[in-house]
Amino acid sequence: MPPNRDCEEQSASPSVSTAAVRPVAPTRFVLIEPSHAGNVGAVARALKVMGFDDWALVRPRWPDVLQRPEALERASGAVDVLQRARIVDSLEEALHGISHLCATAMTARDFGPPTAAPRPYLEALAPRAHEGTSGGVAFLFGSERYGMANEDVWRCHVCLRIPTAPAYGSLNLAAAVQLIAYEWRLALGGFDTAADDAAPKRAPRDPPADAPALSGLLAHWREALQTIGFLDPAAPKKLIPRLRRLLLRAQPTASEVHILRGVARAVIDAAQGRKR
Repeated sequence: MPPNRDCEEQSASPSVSTAAVRPVAPTRFVLIEPSHAGNVGAVARALKVMGFDDWALVRPRWPDVLQRPEALERASGAVDVLQRARIVDSLEEALHGISHLCATAMTARDFGPPTAAPRPYLEALAPRAHEGTSGGVAFLFGSERYGMANEDVWRCHVCLRIPTAPAYGSLNLAAAVQLIAYEWRLALGGFDTAADDAAPKRAPRDPPADAPALSGLLAHWREALQTIGFLDPAAPKKLIPRLRRLLLRAQPTASEVHILRGVARAVIDAAQGRKR
């Protein structure tokens, strides 16, 4: 979402045990540079109510955010989920094992992913999550002060936009997480897992490559294209963002990424006159 404004908690509701809910696909919530400890605590509660507990904080303003009084107070019964948050130095670290990325922002970005309302998009994504063909799913949220950076939005498959009143579209960070977590839980079938338990599970033979693997492939392609003179590092324009969009549409598997990196390596060797 765009810059979020801190606000007081509106109401209290009972916590839901995360042990009773088993998301079909690995689901991770990622907060990029959160600045309010109270919001972090409120996010922990929002996640627990919807049965999620895998989340990461990228460069939070307070290194001890998980122990700050504001966070503990706003967690209100969800301190267990609060303490499960991982604090990492980069978005890359937060996305290991995740292949489908959903940004959250109010405006579309040039060369960015398509913009969609959460409900129809997540309803279409959920069957793939049930089948295990979507890989892990991550929802990314930007800083309360300035939202998500273009570079972070560009790496995502979609930009989710919560419909709001035209005159005021700024959502509090925890409120935005609560809405997205609810929509994803709803798309996955709510809390009635009996039907899912009875259905046969099909493990993917070759899972989609995760986000760090795609970033590594892009870095390798950049090196290869510079080596043959196709990409001018002094004036790269938007070639790499466009290639990223191509990869996100193609959704290559881990083995396909390995093949494409082999091609890049062969191009570099050929250009430099090395025999393989």
